[in-house]
Parts: sequence; C-alpha cells; structure tokens
Amino acid sequence: MPIMRAAFASRFDDANPLAALTVGERPEPAHHGDDWVTVQVTASSLNHHDLWSLRGVGLRAEQLPMILGCDAAGIDPEGNPVVVYPVIPTPSDPRRISILSEHFPGTLAERVAVPRANLLPLPAGLAATDAACLPTAWLTAWRMLTTRGRVDEAAAVLVQGAGGGVATAAIALASAMGKRVYATSRDAAKRERVAVLGATAVEPGARLPERVDLVIETVGAATFDHSLKSAAPEARIVVSGATAGHEPKVNLRRVFAMQLEILGTSMGTPDELAALLTFCAERGLRPVQDRVVPFTAVEEAFVRLHSGDVFGKVVVDHAA
Repeated sequence: MPIMRAAFASRFDDANPLAALTVGERPEPAHHGDDWVTVQVTASSLNHHDLWSLRGVGLRAEQLPMILGCDAAGIDPEGNPVVVYPVIPTPSDPRRISILSEHFPGTLAERVAVPRANLLPLPAGLAATDAACLPTAWLTAWRMLTTRGRVDEAAAVLVQGAGGGVATAAIALASAMGKRVYATSRDAAKRERVAVLGATAVEPGARLPERVDLVIETVGAATFDHSLKSAAPEARIVVSGATAGHEPKVNLRRVFAMQLEILGTSMGTPDELAALLTFCAERGLRPVQDRVVPFTAVEEAFVRLHSGDVFGKVVVDHAA
C-alpha cells in the first residue's frame, strides 16, 4: 500500500497533548466518492483544533490514528495551485458536516483527499504559505465580521484576546476595512504588536474611548462582561470560541435594554472563503504569521502552538 509522511493523533492525552502526537508513515488518503481528488499539499497551518484532537475532543478512540490539520494550500491533479476548503459533507455526523481531521484525514501530510468542489483557485500573488492560514481561523474571522457581524454598519470594533489566530485575523481584516479597532490582551508584548496591525491596544477590562458596534469574542467567560459593557446600543457580539470558559455570567438587563445581539458562528462557506481570498489578494493583506517551519520540524510547530505565546498563525511549509 502506498504510504506518505504525516502528523497524526496516535492516542489521546488530555494533560499533555503533545505526547499523543506522532509523525510517521500513513497510507495514501482514500477517496470517498467519484468526485474526490487528491491534492499535493505545499503548505498547511495549525489550529487549536489540532491540540483539542490530541486531547480527545471530537474524536473517538476507534478513529485513531487520525491525521491532523484543517488548513492547506496545494496542487490539484491537473497541476493547478489551489486552496482547500476544509468542511466536508458528512451524513453520519449530527451536524451533517465535519472539518478535515474529524472524520476524514487532515492536511498535515504530503497529500490530502477532498471533494473536487472543495478546491478554490489560489489567487495570483498570494503565496501558498499565506493561503494556508485562511481556510479556518481567517475564514471564521471573516464570517464573524461580515455575514454575522454586519461590519459594514459598524464604525468601531472590539476584538477580545489578541494573539490567537481568529482574533489576530479579525484585527487585521477590520483594520483593512477602515474600521476603528480596539483589541485586548493580557500580554504587554502582544499589545505592542496589535498597534502595528492598526488597532488600539487595551488591557482586558479597560474602559474604551467609545462604545463599539461590533465585538469579536473568542475568549468567553473571562472577557464576556467587558464585551457587554463595551457594546453600543444595537451592537452585535459575535462568538466563535470560549478559550477561557464557556459559561459566562450574562447581564440580561443590559442585553435587552441596549438591544444587543449575541450571535454564534463557526467557519464559513466556500463563497465566503473565495471572497476572503480575493480581499487579501486585492488589498495586499497577508496573514499574520508567528513563524513558518518546514514539515520536517512539524513537532516544533505543535510545541510552539501549545506554548500559548503565539501571535498569529503557525505555518508548515511542505515544500521546504
């Protein structure tokens, strides 16, 4: 059976997810329909989803070993550079969909198989290592801002928890859209980097110079009260994560008195990914990258992500 190099979850370890990571040989990806194709991966990027998988969240023991990774850019069977949309129709899943590395092998490998409809052209001028940052974290941020957050109706945006992939993407995108952006971080060094992206950096819980029309919330319980207090009348608070607690206290009197909208979202559609790719290519906007490592050092990429010190995306260059 043909084999390839891959990074995969070989077991689960909630206390030390890095101990559950294996880099080694796996079979070539299988096709699950006549419309499936194999993509030669040229670049991928890591997400916290990969660490959760190593902890056993969203996977069952009988699915192991599971190749990790949601994001990729690569080369299709005809030799065209493409970006992989990672959401796969999955009738067996209660959501009817899944993300690569949940039911089907992921992108941290030499090759990945997906339906042909999941391939989008890589825009000219956009490097594969940049495009590989977009399909999960940046797509989520794009949908939070546009489809769910109606950012075109907003003058000011608050992004909670600068440094993570989604939050950093939201800062860069909202700034490129010409919005006044405020961003919080407990880390002074990250607050300094926020300013370079065009945002005003503030400490968590600090009073803002103005109330905002849109809040990008990925932190959860630790910041949600501040999000409510910072919201202008009829503002939208869009939630796509809860890295610091998923059960915040919510002052409902503030919600109804200020007529606030609390909206949940995750990922995005192929059309939204296409719009994001076009926006980045036309505006010259490039994803914030913490570092780029060759696939031979993929374990180093996981160590870096697990450290919690990242600012932007950790990228794996398969061609290096």
